[in-house]
Amino acid sequence: MALDEAAVRADEAASAALDRPAVPPGSASFPAAMPASTPAVVKRRPIMRQYELVERVRAYDPEADEDLLNRAYVFAMKAHGSQLRASGDPYFHHPVEVAGILTGFRLDCATIATALLHDTVEDTGATLEEIDRLFGPTVARLVDGVTKLNKLELQSAQTAQAENFRKLLLAMSDDIRVLLVKLADRLHNMRTLNFIKTDEKRRRIAIETMEIYAPLAERIGMDSVRAELEDLAFGHLWPDAKASISHRLGQLRRDEVDLVQRITVELTETLAAADITAEVSGREKAAYSIWRKMERKNMSFEQLSDIMAFRVLVADVADCYAALGIIHGHYAMLPGRFKDFISTPKPNGYRSLHTTIIGPEKRKIEVQIRTLEMHEFAQLGVAAHWAYKDNAAITEGRRYRWIRELLDILEHANGPEEFLENTKLEMYEDQVFCFSPKGDLIALPRGATPVDFAYAVHSQVGDHCVGAKVDGRMVQLRYRLQNGDQVEIVTSKNAAPTAAWERFVVTGKARARIRRYLRVRQRSDFVAQGRDIMQKLAKSEHVAITDKLLERALANFTQKTVDDLLASIGEGTVGPKLVLDAVYPELKRPALPDVDQKVVPIRRKTEDQPVDKKQSPILGLPVGTAFHYAGCCHPIPGDAIIGIVRSGRSIAVHRMDCAVIGRDKELVERAIDIGWNDKGARTTRARARLALVFLNKPGALGLVSTVVGKLDANILDVRFGRRSGELLEIALDVEVTSLEHVSRIMAALRGTEGVCSVERSSS
Repeated sequence: MALDEAAVRADEAASAALDRPAVPPGSASFPAAMPASTPAVVKRRPIMRQYELVERVRAYDPEADEDLLNRAYVFAMKAHGSQLRASGDPYFHHPVEVAGILTGFRLDCATIATALLHDTVEDTGATLEEIDRLFGPTVARLVDGVTKLNKLELQSAQTAQAENFRKLLLAMSDDIRVLLVKLADRLHNMRTLNFIKTDEKRRRIAIETMEIYAPLAERIGMDSVRAELEDLAFGHLWPDAKASISHRLGQLRRDEVDLVQRITVELTETLAAADITAEVSGREKAAYSIWRKMERKNMSFEQLSDIMAFRVLVADVADCYAALGIIHGHYAMLPGRFKDFISTPKPNGYRSLHTTIIGPEKRKIEVQIRTLEMHEFAQLGVAAHWAYKDNAAITEGRRYRWIRELLDILEHANGPEEFLENTKLEMYEDQVFCFSPKGDLIALPRGATPVDFAYAVHSQVGDHCVGAKVDGRMVQLRYRLQNGDQVEIVTSKNAAPTAAWERFVVTGKARARIRRYLRVRQRSDFVAQGRDIMQKLAKSEHVAITDKLLERALANFTQKTVDDLLASIGEGTVGPKLVLDAVYPELKRPALPDVDQKVVPIRRKTEDQPVDKKQSPILGLPVGTAFHYAGCCHPIPGDAIIGIVRSGRSIAVHRMDCAVIGRDKELVERAIDIGWNDKGARTTRARARLALVFLNKPGALGLVSTVVGKLDANILDVRFGRRSGELLEIALDVEVTSLEHVSRIMAALRGTEGVCSVERSSS
């Protein structure tokens, strides 16, 4: 990989950047501000001429549709006209460069034409109908897929990122060429990112590139694109660190003149002596790859000894293993550093043998052994197998199973934030490989459980899972699967997901399906609860209540169906007496005079709170009744609640799903129907308990408290739980105003660096 000459000449003082703590790569939380230094300016290249682009395509596809390419080139040039980019270049320079990048992957004419036209619909007066008429439905469909509906750069919140990512994936699902064009578009934008003057915008684009586009490039096997995107983003996010590493590499190169060449020659001669013809090449590892390893293993630059990597290309698979045997026979192998991706390819189809040895001149080096075909796929990914003639759909098969899994998450996710959380789980975890009893290979994120495996097999298998056998022995459903495990799922038609599963599953698909089931079940419970509440109230008033009568009240409470109204009553968001008054106006009591509402303070202890009904946040209690909030479940405004009556005590306000009530039938018999007074509860601050698991690192708890404070919440108590390796569990009591408030806090904490999981706790 070519090093940035400006970075190589960086001042020696830049090396101090390596000694400062940095945010781990792949994290959602990046530095709050860009460092003062910026990457070196990219030299402008002259625009590629029309005939040059056509000749590039004809070089690998002699039957290319020259007329289509020529018409697309001229149309895009006229459409963009005098538009300029931030660099001062004509805007048309950008689509031509994107098309040039794609010719390097030997893509078909429709994709090259799409690259030329990909910004015309959004940034010019051209329409999709015009593209369809002039260039055909295939190009129009691809252009529509690539068109940035709301611009794919991050705007301000995770919601925008998730929604745009959703659109990109939906477009990509029909034809993966959409993603190829988008990756080339992002690659050229990153190459010219330094021309954008706003530091914050450069940082947003670099974060998005590191978090979404580089992992997507890796997932479809386009390693060269992934490496360049990561390196370019690295230079904008941590320019001092990149300059320092590049300086160290340059110094190492000057001190060890021709070292790579000498090792290459010795490896070639060693293999030739065993009658193995091989092409050996060496390179220094990329600056970002080195920095990521230093951060992951907490090592200094001087402690890294495998900075160089060597690639051995042979004729066939048999020669791969033969070459491996020769190399291991001549040089000492480092235990635990051998990986066979030929017999067990990566999910993106990558195949190669990886080993680390004490090689020539006693240097620790990494060696990758593969065939020429494997090497081509490692560099080009899906583009290496593109079918020009029959336009075969390449999103089929196990290699692209991850795309279908992400689409399944789209279907079941409750909102954009949840979708982004689940897709990040899918995209950033290391893999473990497990087998079904029939021998089917299933790749899962590291730390996956039998429940994740069950959902990977089929959604229905996951929904009805009751147990699992690993290598013939029964294991708990929270068991962490290991590479090579053979997993058999035990199912029952009467089984169903439980809330506990959500705490230990790691795949986005499993989590989305579990949450969807729990939401549906909770709604049905609320409907049944609301119906029971209304029947009891109607009976006490000596009137009848039916669904037909309840339809009269729908408009009063802006509900679409009777079930919606009953669910709202069951949740406690709509008062049952108000509904009955709407159905039977003659039962309506005289309205009480309007008075100012006062906050009912929630104390750390559960002292009784005698309050006037007109001031109370609770509906359904007689005037002057004392009540307290139960410490077992910590109800907050927005929760579905019930009151528990005990002789000689104040009313205890519990959440309807409180585990204490569920275990005690006597308490259920003492329950009364209550709800929240919207006006009174609006100013009430209540205690919510959150269960957090995060990396036990300096400053982690400080980040958590900062997030909570920024969302206008106060931490009341912190209780430390178990420590397991690098992970720490805590119970965090937070003062909030509503269920929506605590949901926003949980969403923000889930996106905080180092936080592994956040759940609301009732214990």
